[in-house]
Amino acid sequence: MSNDRLPSKSSRQDIDQFLQSAAKTPVAAQQPGRLMFALDATASRQPSWDTACQLHSELFFATRDLGGLAIQLCYYRGFNEFYALPWVSNADGLLRAMNGVRCLGGHTQIRKVLKQAIRETRQQSVKAVILVVDCCEESADDLCQLAGELGLLNTPLFIFQEGQDANAQRVFSQLAQLSGGALSAFDHRSPDVLKALLGAVAVYASGGRTALETFSKAAPAEVKRLTQQLK
Repeated sequence: MSNDRLPSKSSRQDIDQFLQSAAKTPVAAQQPGRLMFALDATASRQPSWDTACQLHSELFFATRDLGGLAIQLCYYRGFNEFYALPWVSNADGLLRAMNGVRCLGGHTQIRKVLKQAIRETRQQSVKAVILVVDCCEESADDLCQLAGELGLLNTPLFIFQEGQDANAQRVFSQLAQLSGGALSAFDHRSPDVLKALLGAVAVYASGGRTALETFSKAAPAEVKRLTQQLK
């Protein structure tokens, strides 16, 4: 017969001591979701930039119960100007950055946005990339290659297109599909639509697809269509 004995039951005092010790043990804080917020800042987009400035806080407001959000503002404008600003985790920091920008004529530089997203994701996961843009003046094949890389990294691209440029829409649709993201149209004269779309992607970046599906139940039709593209 084995001499091994079953362990004795823990006393109430032992349990209390364990619970007190566990309560004092630091718990790792949940890391906020990382979201890249990229904007076309060429001259034609000044009205939309102003609208985005007014709605910027929606990105943080929509995620306040989901662990928060860290945002990197990126934008391009003028001749070969592309900027990727430091990450911020509050609405005031993002607004200060956006208020310091003035739109300037030039061609699109979407390629630089996508390469920046790839670079950042390889360092630390970026949950989603928002690109607010109206047209595309670059090689579709080159952009699709980069969008495919984002797809492999599980970093979806959410493109919000202003206007009705049919050629740009075809390119943007491919980029969204290859990255695992979505394309949605908006009009800066209807800020509520953009507000809902920004909030939806922020929720996705912070809480994932399940959180987005919950958010979309009470959201406008544009958000529901965006959510359906991810399935």
